[in-house]
Amino acid sequence: MKIYFARFIELVGGDPQADRAVPPTGFTARLTLFTAGAMAFLAVFALALSLATGRLADRWASELARTSTLRISAPDDQVDAQVRAALQVLETTPGVAAARALTPDEQRALLAPWFGPDLPVEDLPIPQLVEIIEDADGYDPTGLRARLQAEVPGAVLDDHTRWREPMIAAAGRLRSLGWIALILIAASTAAMITLAAQAALAANAQVIRVMRLVGARDIYIARAFVRRFTLRALAGAAIGTTTGLFAVWLLPSADVAGGFLTGLGYQGLHWFLPLFIPPLAALVAFFATRAAALRTLREQS
Repeated sequence: MKIYFARFIELVGGDPQADRAVPPTGFTARLTLFTAGAMAFLAVFALALSLATGRLADRWASELARTSTLRISAPDDQVDAQVRAALQVLETTPGVAAARALTPDEQRALLAPWFGPDLPVEDLPIPQLVEIIEDADGYDPTGLRARLQAEVPGAVLDDHTRWREPMIAAAGRLRSLGWIALILIAASTAAMITLAAQAALAANAQVIRVMRLVGARDIYIARAFVRRFTLRALAGAAIGTTTGLFAVWLLPSADVAGGFLTGLGYQGLHWFLPLFIPPLAALVAFFATRAAALRTLREQS
């Protein structure tokens, strides 16, 4: 690995004599620049997707892990009595830090995204909701359900487990898909640059034969291709990363989207992570071009 790193550093200087074997412009140059730029642009969004879903999973886990909801359905003349009884049960339940009944305005705000802000909560048979906040140790949901069933018949405890865990699992899978997309992008970049290098070698077969006649070794010729294609990939990835970051910056924030989305973008120090994409693209191009060049040169000998 140290040898490859030293050779990678030497690429910056290059060799003017060996560079003559590599066309400075043409189809392969444009293909390498376009491939590296397009893949870097996609990598910026794949990384943003992975980080955004990670934040989403963490937010759901932190916001829902310590909260529960008690739903009380009873005739109008019994609701207040059952709410008071439920609060007394909760106050004496180990693991419950606080409990309170939601006001009509708070219940209206919860239903507003589905039914609008003018929903007449007072005139509809909507269950009374009680918010439960757990302490660090948490409570025993099975024991609490048994007490509520005996003392508050109209109460139904929802600890959010049924729908919290699938949502967090889905966000985790989506985050994994983002990382898989990054791996596929790197593999596609290597494949396209390999094809471009092989095309350049085939187009310059006559020049390569002449260089061999004057004593040039295959590794000497391969370094010229490696240097040229690595720098092209670095330049293309830098352009694609810059364009991708600008596009992500233009995306609407979570507030503009209405509070449902976390915002497909970067936050804080995560904005520096895409800066690693161009050097990583250059490394991919370095190894892919080197392998393709040496293999093609052996076939041509």
